[in-house]
Amino acid sequence: MARINFGGVEEEVVTRGEFPLEKAREVLKDEVVAVLGYGVQGPAQAMNMRDNGIEVIVGQRQGTKNWDRAVADGWVPGETLFSVEEAAERGTVIQYLLSDAGQRSQWPKIVECLNEGDMLYFSHGFAVTFKDDTGVVPPPHVDVALVAPKGSGTSVRRNFVAGSGINASYAVHQDATGKANERAIALGIAIGAGYLFPTTFEKEVYSDLTGERGVLMGALAGVMEAQYNELRSHGHSPSEAFNETVEELTQSLIRLVGENGMDWMYANCSTTAQRGALDWKDKFRDAVAPVFSDLYHSVETGNEARITLEANSRDDYRERLEKELAVIRNSEMWQAGAAVRSLRPENWKQ
Repeated sequence: MARINFGGVEEEVVTRGEFPLEKAREVLKDEVVAVLGYGVQGPAQAMNMRDNGIEVIVGQRQGTKNWDRAVADGWVPGETLFSVEEAAERGTVIQYLLSDAGQRSQWPKIVECLNEGDMLYFSHGFAVTFKDDTGVVPPPHVDVALVAPKGSGTSVRRNFVAGSGINASYAVHQDATGKANERAIALGIAIGAGYLFPTTFEKEVYSDLTGERGVLMGALAGVMEAQYNELRSHGHSPSEAFNETVEELTQSLIRLVGENGMDWMYANCSTTAQRGALDWKDKFRDAVAPVFSDLYHSVETGNEARITLEANSRDDYRERLEKELAVIRNSEMWQAGAAVRSLRPENWKQ
């Protein structure tokens, strides 16, 4: 492992330099990786490993859109595409990538498919950490590990195809074979991780649920709505309000942050923007700090897990979700966004 200084704190991380793809292939040469679930993370991880020369099969319920998607991606029914249970029986590494609610409902079937020495792999610490709610308690004769890419499946695949990678955390919860750590790192490299940093199942799920509900999704959407609505209430046009709220962030400023950090972004903006940002950032930080404290407490106590499992286990979950997403999609702000995106130069009609 390499020791890297992160803002004055040293961490041990795994890079491709010390654990190259060739080493990952050697570690995994006798494994059959069964990717269960072809929804969010499944397609990207499965295709990346396949492209990297790992033996991969997919488990997905036939007759679903995700089954058809797997076929379109080149997985062959009866050869590399099977039912969830059959794939689990055939695999030596079982990548349990169903939804959190799906992992709970399918666990009684999957646990029966785990043979001695298999690895049970997650990309989220949810099911194991909140075992009292999910019932997911791995048997003692298997390795249990996770590799959690720090991005959506779309980004995992897109970055891989572009020749880069996306960072991931990894953890070993149970080492039955004495090789769990090496197997987990090899799988992280095989799915295309930029670098791997160690965590635990608990820390992964606490940080992940906080991040998704906070800066990455919930807070981002909420803050955008608040600014857009404030501008509109003072007579600014939808185009002006959306461009100043979203378009400039996603198409310009966040890219500068990604390149070299927040100070780099500030340094490449006007002096007026710099002064205003520096004067107001602490006010925003202090305003939302209590919300983040409440959020973390709700995650840590399992309240968020229970809410998620209850909502996602309803028979009408997808219908309810579509209605909630439609409210966002059909709002003036995001209708304005669709119009703004259509006017980007790459979308101009010649």
